[in-house]
Amino acid sequence: MIDMLKIATRNLLRYKRRTLLTSLLITVGLLAVLLFIAVAGSFKSMMVAQFTDSMVGHVQVHRRGYVGAMESLPVDRNMRPRMLVKLYEELDATEGIEAWSPRVKLMAMFSNYANTTSIRLNGIEPSRELATVPLVANRVLEGGQVTPLVEAGNIQVPELIAKGMNVKLGDTVVLVATNKKGSVNGKTFVVQGILESISGPGGRDGYIHIDDARKLLRIEDEEVEAEVLARHGLVTQAPGEAAEQDALKAPDQLKLDEPLKTPAKQPPTDPAEEELDIDAMLAGIRPGPPERAGHLTETRTLFAERGWGRPAEVSEIAIRLKHPEARDTLLTALNARVADLKNRRGLSIFQLHPWEKFVPFSKIARMIDMMTLFIQIILISVVLISIMNVLVMAVYERIREIGTMSAIGTRPATVLALFVSEGFLLGLLGTLAGIVISMLAIFVLNSVTLTFSFGRQENLILTPTIAAADVIATAALTILVAVLASLQPAWKASRMDPIAALRHV
Repeated sequence: MIDMLKIATRNLLRYKRRTLLTSLLITVGLLAVLLFIAVAGSFKSMMVAQFTDSMVGHVQVHRRGYVGAMESLPVDRNMRPRMLVKLYEELDATEGIEAWSPRVKLMAMFSNYANTTSIRLNGIEPSRELATVPLVANRVLEGGQVTPLVEAGNIQVPELIAKGMNVKLGDTVVLVATNKKGSVNGKTFVVQGILESISGPGGRDGYIHIDDARKLLRIEDEEVEAEVLARHGLVTQAPGEAAEQDALKAPDQLKLDEPLKTPAKQPPTDPAEEELDIDAMLAGIRPGPPERAGHLTETRTLFAERGWGRPAEVSEIAIRLKHPEARDTLLTALNARVADLKNRRGLSIFQLHPWEKFVPFSKIARMIDMMTLFIQIILISVVLISIMNVLVMAVYERIREIGTMSAIGTRPATVLALFVSEGFLLGLLGTLAGIVISMLAIFVLNSVTLTFSFGRQENLILTPTIAAADVIATAALTILVAVLASLQPAWKASRMDPIAALRHV
């Protein structure tokens, strides 16, 4: 094999200019592909991080039916404490989850006593939110308080609203919201900071403390079932007592530790009606057993001991993963672990969605992936055509040489291997040169500060990087195509008739 490569090298050096131009063409093609992957991939990764690490998280959990009406931020489709116990336990027990943050989301009227506008609000627990979306701290403009992200009685106002209404740090503003019962409530807040605008729907999102959001919506704490508290040692149940309580429950009332049986009546076909059925199911069709009454203190103790905050409704839960690339696997596993909580139609109460569901940039990310594929196809075409052209010419120019080799007993397989080796060496030479030049180009681009604007965001710094796996994959593809391109000329050379070849002029 080594001897074959030496002979192939000597043959290529016989035509130095042709070999150089062909290798240069492969080098330029590979350089273009690797630079595009580095720049476009870094742009994509940076923009994805801007959304996932500063706003939405890697995954979000909602109650079934919430996402369909998400634009209006419905407060009548929140997750209740009885649902959340099971979900919180699974989130805490899942190894791949780094952090998670409950949120209460609502629409409100924002007033500075002179002007009024609408605002989207996120009620958050500051420490959990910073752990789940750490880049949100970078959005707080200079002068605003970052830690804690928002204190009770304060608000982080989006830059779009702050500029439009001339709101400054320390100003007092009023928020007015309507809860699910139709009651209107208002509350004054002090502006703690101004949030830098971000592209997409999050540009008008402000932050308040989750307890303030619940006060604004008049959301009260709720107790969970006695048997749930008993499992955590907060309530003592006598033997057989749990069974008696189950018998007293309405037949279609939710149970946290076993799937709900589908009732005999036909399920509703209207999604809104389905949500109302879930509410009725959770509240109980008729009053629950007296043993359940008076366990609010124990429920609060359970949530406090687990670090879950207050046992009250939440709109969504944002999740940060330790390894975002393993998201699909984790989503499947987590869906299976909470699947026993079902509604009347036998569907899971919870819906888990990746970040792409909530960010319009996901479409641009898919376009970047498609463009990368097209660029690679162009590279394949360049390599294929250039290698075939060189070797076809080589076969034509060396017909008598091939005939002589065949006449003295050289096997066709050896002739085939010789020309394939030449194609392999051409591809290898161009690939190695392309990798070296690409790495130098990426180093230079990182040495120079490259800034760009995207949507409402300005002065974003681009730092092109490329994974070793992408370099290896592209290089291997280039060499493979070079070898494949050499097969047709090599096959033609190996099948020549020695007598006819020796007569060739």
